[in-house]
Amino acid sequence: MSSPPLLQPGSAARRRIRELPDELVSQIAAGEVVERPASVVRELVDNALDAGARQITVRLAAGGVRAIVVEDDGAGIEADDLPLALKRHATSKIANLAELESVSTMGFRGEALAAIASISEMSVTTRSAGAAHGWRLAAASGEISAAARALGTTVEVQELFFSTPARRKFLKTDATELAHALEAVRRHALARPDVAFAVWHEGRLVAQWRAAAAAPQRWNDVLGADFMAASRELRAQRGPLALTGRVGQPEAARSRADLQYLFVNGRHVRDRLVAHAVRSAYEDQLHGARQPAWLLFIEIAPELVDANVHPTKVEVRFRDGRALHQAVRQAVEDALAPTRAAVAAPPAEPTSAAAPPSALPPSWQQPALGLADAPPQAHERAAPWRVEAAALAPQGSGGLATWSALRGTADALAASAAAAGAASPDDAPAWPLGRALAQIAGVYVLAENAQGLVVVDMHAAHERIVYERLKRAAAASGRLPSQPLLIAHSFAATADEIAAAEAERDALLELGLDVAPLSASTLAVRSRPAALPDADLAELTRSVLAELRETGASRVVQRARDEILATMACHGAVRANRRLTIEEMNGLLREMEATERADTCNHGRPTWRQVTMKEFDALFLRGR
Repeated sequence: MSSPPLLQPGSAARRRIRELPDELVSQIAAGEVVERPASVVRELVDNALDAGARQITVRLAAGGVRAIVVEDDGAGIEADDLPLALKRHATSKIANLAELESVSTMGFRGEALAAIASISEMSVTTRSAGAAHGWRLAAASGEISAAARALGTTVEVQELFFSTPARRKFLKTDATELAHALEAVRRHALARPDVAFAVWHEGRLVAQWRAAAAAPQRWNDVLGADFMAASRELRAQRGPLALTGRVGQPEAARSRADLQYLFVNGRHVRDRLVAHAVRSAYEDQLHGARQPAWLLFIEIAPELVDANVHPTKVEVRFRDGRALHQAVRQAVEDALAPTRAAVAAPPAEPTSAAAPPSALPPSWQQPALGLADAPPQAHERAAPWRVEAAALAPQGSGGLATWSALRGTADALAASAAAAGAASPDDAPAWPLGRALAQIAGVYVLAENAQGLVVVDMHAAHERIVYERLKRAAAASGRLPSQPLLIAHSFAATADEIAAAEAERDALLELGLDVAPLSASTLAVRSRPAALPDADLAELTRSVLAELRETGASRVVQRARDEILATMACHGAVRANRRLTIEEMNGLLREMEATERADTCNHGRPTWRQVTMKEFDALFLRGR
């Protein structure tokens, strides 16, 4: 049996152009708005929040496939407006283009109710303030009848996708659909701590969040105490941007990106630009492909962000994406900069046995976060991990060190370990990382602090110290050293690459790349970074140009410089099996307390671990 002939491209159309019926148009639109029961839950909760609800209850059956009921105590819908509620592009949120460009409500497109009604059996029961009773609208018939209802609205959705059975086949199990619906409510709960939420499934309460007085309490209720304990507060103001939330510590990173939440003006969205900015702030603190956990709220003027990008409203477009990327990355870096020991250390309690601060040598009086920049006193010998910015500049030069000088400095840090610091007193104040006790196998340093025992990987810790010093010293170096090529390397390039090479020529020169158009479709590289003698110049240039277009010149230059400095720091750090004196160990601990991001090395491995007295007691069954 032969199959019917296919319509060949360019052949005459078999049908005339015609206008689609409204029912089919609504079902097509519903395919964009409603992907699964969770999409219905999200849209209905959005409407409830816009109505000023303070208590929202979601009731589900069969994961939401058989029934979805959303009840709220909001303002309700006026009886005269009820017939328009289910019409496409009918909304109370906006009235003109100016309001669309500065929309501040969760919903505004006027598509959700009409889309849901076209693929389900839906009814709306509502009562507004001052009304004698409620009203019920049946979507299928359009009939409006009196109903008993307190102030607020109830939307009932039954048999989702009954009119489009092919879509229903793509749904997962009831348990999976329930999990997605719960996640939709959870996202709303994170953004609105002032609203109480409850989710019921098959008559059983599966999740409930009471109204909270403060956002951190709601975050703790939704994401758990473990997330709050393993994260740090983020709060920053960057021009028109207000950033708040929590960022997970590097050692609490996860194998999947399943604990990352972004909210823009209270709306949960997915944005690759912001996700990249957050990830880049962790790039020298995460091990392998681990994913950080974070909760980020961005408040921005509505006219600076376009929420009308996708029917589901989960995507936005920022007017100045590059500035936003830099602001988010810097805010996250600032939140992660203090060491975990400095953040978590309890205040020191003076004891009779402890020497007063004035009696301590100057090297032990330096406060945490201030030690790194303090020069050694005249009677002190330089610690093996101490390097001053002035030492990186060659004599007679007004700028910072050359590349060879930087490399020499990194190597010299390990070589100077024999020059130990001043002896520590017997009774030292309660430093976050404690007082050195011993060294194990030439690899780990043991120290005692108020919580118990601290174990330090001395190579990893020293590597971070050297790396941060070199980064600060090279921040104003101008450009990376380059090596001119005897014969320019040319390769075919796209129009976008040629335009980027012309626009970002200064940034390319800072990276040691002298790139210029050779023709309308060819780029020529006349110099390369001196630290990358074996690099594929065409591939290197293409990747740099792509990142310049995406994240901006300053970020690309900084990343390239940091990667090279990280390699230098790794080779310059003190090696394993190096025997250190107690004074040298204490010097390392004090430098760790004063160095930003000292909880991990440049490759994301932890530099120290705390073993508490409670854990020791458990090992030896004390108290049982």
